[in-house]
Amino acid sequence: MDVRRRMAPPPAVGAPHRKAAGAPRALQAGDALPLPIRHTNLIFSALFAVSLAYLMRRWRAKIRSSIPFHVVSLTEILATFVLVASLIYLLSFFGIAFVQSIVSSTDEDDDFLVASSSSSSAKAPAPAPAPPAQCGLLGSADAVSEKMPEEDEEIVAGVVAGKIPSYVLETKLGDCRRAAGLRREALRRITGRQIEGLPLDGFDYTSILGQCCELPVGYVQLPVGIAGPLLLDGQRFYVPMATTEGCLVASTNRGCKAIAESGGASSVVLRDAMTRAPVARFPTALQAAQLKAFLEDPANFDTLSVVFNRSSRFGRLQTVQCAMAGRNIYMRFSCSTGDAMGMNMISKGVQNVLDYLQDDFPDMDVISISGNFCSDKKSAAVNWIEGRGKSVVCEAVIKEEIVRKVLKTNVQSLVELNVIKNLAGSAVAGALGGFNAHASNIVSAIFIATGQDPAQNVESSQCITMLEAVNDGRDLHISVTMPSIEVGTVGGGTQLASQSACLDLLGVKGANRESPGTNARILATVVAGGVLAGELSLLSALAAGQLVKSHMKYNRSSRDMSKAASLSLTP
Repeated sequence: MDVRRRMAPPPAVGAPHRKAAGAPRALQAGDALPLPIRHTNLIFSALFAVSLAYLMRRWRAKIRSSIPFHVVSLTEILATFVLVASLIYLLSFFGIAFVQSIVSSTDEDDDFLVASSSSSSAKAPAPAPAPPAQCGLLGSADAVSEKMPEEDEEIVAGVVAGKIPSYVLETKLGDCRRAAGLRREALRRITGRQIEGLPLDGFDYTSILGQCCELPVGYVQLPVGIAGPLLLDGQRFYVPMATTEGCLVASTNRGCKAIAESGGASSVVLRDAMTRAPVARFPTALQAAQLKAFLEDPANFDTLSVVFNRSSRFGRLQTVQCAMAGRNIYMRFSCSTGDAMGMNMISKGVQNVLDYLQDDFPDMDVISISGNFCSDKKSAAVNWIEGRGKSVVCEAVIKEEIVRKVLKTNVQSLVELNVIKNLAGSAVAGALGGFNAHASNIVSAIFIATGQDPAQNVESSQCITMLEAVNDGRDLHISVTMPSIEVGTVGGGTQLASQSACLDLLGVKGANRESPGTNARILATVVAGGVLAGELSLLSALAAGQLVKSHMKYNRSSRDMSKAASLSLTP
């Protein structure tokens, strides 16, 4: 297939597009040649066949005539050269994408490299030199090349004085635990604070090196509770929740009990696509509109998807949606990402497309790989309407008897409360995706326990909770609709021991080799199921007037926890 390159500017916005002759195809090695690609392929294929046939006849003649093989004529040398050159071209043309997908990919293609190997037109800027150290903890960049002292005391003194950069300790010492301890001691001397309540031992600092946290000086302990079993889609899940809020796990557990005793909940994943939206600027709005028309033309999608997909085994482009603000254009790319949450994966694919577009749109000035039209870690209507990550609906029918015995309320009170609080109350507040009681509570707790990015709780907690009386008003139908749950089961914090154990408890640890993306989708449904249980229980507590009473009983303590923590954590 021929690659559909833009030979002329696209038609103006609103004008009919001319249909391209031939279907789009992937970029290949011969695209850089002046001849059309089909002619280039034909020429090299013919050269390969002719030179191979000629050399085979010559070698056969030498065998019959007992002529040594190393005795070659000028014609044979030329034929050998042509054979090797054409073979290299054909291997590059037919095999480069396959070889790249195997060699350059990690477990879930989640290591982001800003620079694309296919183009040097958009290079990442060189890192700026580090500023001089002010307090000694970071140190001076000029000191990196200096030899590291052997004694701990000398190292700490060097960090405090700003002669040794704190960030090089792991690399220079080759011992992550020792580096964290020395950095911690330097911090103690600089600040004059003991930080005794922050534990140091008992954590694998090697596991976070280069992927989870920089400049570590300890770790924070969080209790993990279990809610369940959550009967969801015919399976029983014991949901891990890392939280410091009393009553949260107990309340969610009560919701799980009500759901299970009513026959369980069911879920459906409506959409599975991570997004990234770079922003570019043109000299004029007309030129920006031309790029918008080009990107949104269905005839160009196959070419764009080939360019995008070549950076990953799992990332597959689904849609491109554009918006403009003056001469700035925001391009929202959506793609599937397997079992990874996928931010780095889609960023690589987007960079490939930007490099590719730069040739046809030389006036395009890429301002940022992210232009906030994505929209990541911010509450935005685009995520609420279009979705981001996994879009999930989870529902259950709670029997009247269960509502009365387990939830201590009645169906009519719950339905009325949901309309007045979650729907009307949120509308009065001008909520954006906040038509729920406390979805964020459950999402945050599960995210922290399973190694997700806690900051993505912002968009992942967007939820609308619906309650209706069914079966002649006897039973309760409850559902939660969550359009942007952003989760993964590989990469980032999911690889840490504690978080990996929580994922294993749910049966979704790591990548699903048989059906990529399945584990992440199951995790998203578990999050939605947990939110369903939490919403059901909290609304019931509110309807029955139990909220304040339960928090006064379980979420307050007269015990002096500061002394207990000090005693238990002192080495």
